[in-house]
Amino acid sequence: MNTYRKYIPNVYLAECTEQHEKGEIITMSTKYGQEHEAEVHNLIFEKNGMFYYSVTRADGTNTQTWAQKRAEKLQGYAGNAEKRADQYLTASNKDSAFLSLGEPIKVGHHSERWHRKVIEQAWNNTGKMVGEMEKAAEYQSRAAYWESRAKDINLSMPDSLEYYQHKLEEATRYHARMKAGEIPQEHSYSLTYARKAVKELEEKVKYAKKLWS
Repeated sequence: MNTYRKYIPNVYLAECTEQHEKGEIITMSTKYGQEHEAEVHNLIFEKNGMFYYSVTRADGTNTQTWAQKRAEKLQGYAGNAEKRADQYLTASNKDSAFLSLGEPIKVGHHSERWHRKVIEQAWNNTGKMVGEMEKAAEYQSRAAYWESRAKDINLSMPDSLEYYQHKLEEATRYHARMKAGEIPQEHSYSLTYARKAVKELEEKVKYAKKLWS
């Protein structure tokens, strides 16, 4: 049985009872009892008779595609909320021709009950319309967030090796130029922060090479 075990932030390894070859397709089981196929990449380590491999989903699902699907799902929710808002708007305007006349309620008249009901329904439907519009706006905001996350690259993806190597080269040049005085330091910790960025990227490149080279 092959299951997932967390390795570092954003990265889960395949915990396997048997050895596998690079490029082999294996069946993975999630903690929710779901199964899917994954491609084996590198053996990361062995422990207590178990083998731990870096893997990617065979169907191409990763954090980017998951974020995109999440964004699309929220956009669908927003669209449905907007449709409901339109329906409530139409319902609230059903008796607008009469209400626009500004006729006072004739207390005791046979029309009193109907008049009050018309006003109440118009207000209720208007309130529901506003509520659905607010829901749509919230869904759109959340969708925009996940849409932006669909472009993220992290260590769970093989592309992260090339990406972090490039970012490391940029950070190293930036630090060297600042140290040489070619780039002004905005504050007393600028050089420290620049060096810290290099160190963090060196660590990510190290992990990326181990996972995906």
